[in-house]
Amino acid sequence: MTWNVRIGINPLSWMNDDLPSLGGETPLEKALAEGKEIGYEGFELGNKFPKDGPGLKAKLDEFGLACVSGWYSGFLAEGTLEDEIERCHDHMAKLQYNGVKVVVYGECAGTVQGQMDTPVSRRPKFADEAAWQGYAQRLNAFGEHLLARYGIQLAYHHHMGAYVESPEDVDKLMALTNPAYVGLLFDTGHAYFGGAADPVALLKKHVTRVVHVHCKDVRTAVIATARNDAWSFLKGVLAGTFTVPGDGALNYDEVLSTLHAAGYQGWLVVEAEQDPAVAPSYEYAQKGYRTLRAIVDRLSAQ
Repeated sequence: MTWNVRIGINPLSWMNDDLPSLGGETPLEKALAEGKEIGYEGFELGNKFPKDGPGLKAKLDEFGLACVSGWYSGFLAEGTLEDEIERCHDHMAKLQYNGVKVVVYGECAGTVQGQMDTPVSRRPKFADEAAWQGYAQRLNAFGEHLLARYGIQLAYHHHMGAYVESPEDVDKLMALTNPAYVGLLFDTGHAYFGGAADPVALLKKHVTRVVHVHCKDVRTAVIATARNDAWSFLKGVLAGTFTVPGDGALNYDEVLSTLHAAGYQGWLVVEAEQDPAVAPSYEYAQKGYRTLRAIVDRLSAQ
């Protein structure tokens, strides 16, 4: 029976939002054309995409691609629900216009992920149980608003350098939030770097909450150095902490088999922050696609 998943990609393989010097000269159209040629069905958004719904749809339609989703920088850890609801409107309306079903929620309050000289270990943490509870309540309310107003599910991205980074953080967030309003974006690479020696074990624990998947592989030796030498997140990216599926240490057969067995339906998104000068965009995007495609096809044939 065919497994109802779609394979998409993030433009990070061609150009980087946090480090604009990486692929900064690459036109959006080159990424879209190459992604389509490789076989990807859609793209997540980046800073070179049109900012309005109709413009975005027209650009993607030129290449026969779908809009997978888009990162949303949230500040609910330290801000108010009311401010978030007001601030999110243009972004969510753009996604809604393009038929997007999930939004990548990245908590950016206090994050150190974009600071080149700040060790990732200096990330923010909630002071106490009350702070966690308050955050979960605001996330629940925000997720409820997104569903009611835009028909979009909140997909929470656990991320290095942010409030929710470690497996324990993910456990806590899932325990405190409502499954109806707060889904989990499972990112294999951030799971490993965040402390999950076996990302599949963490995935199995929360697979019923997964509404979106980022397929990012890891170079374990580089991550070990990043931890030991107190690197920033961006320094690690430049040194090659992440790569595409099939080029690192993670077992994607196990990852995808776990999702398949749980009945996951949605996008599998290749996402790997790398320097295109070191990891050529087309070559690595193709490797990531072929790795996932082969496994998906095999699981569909079972």
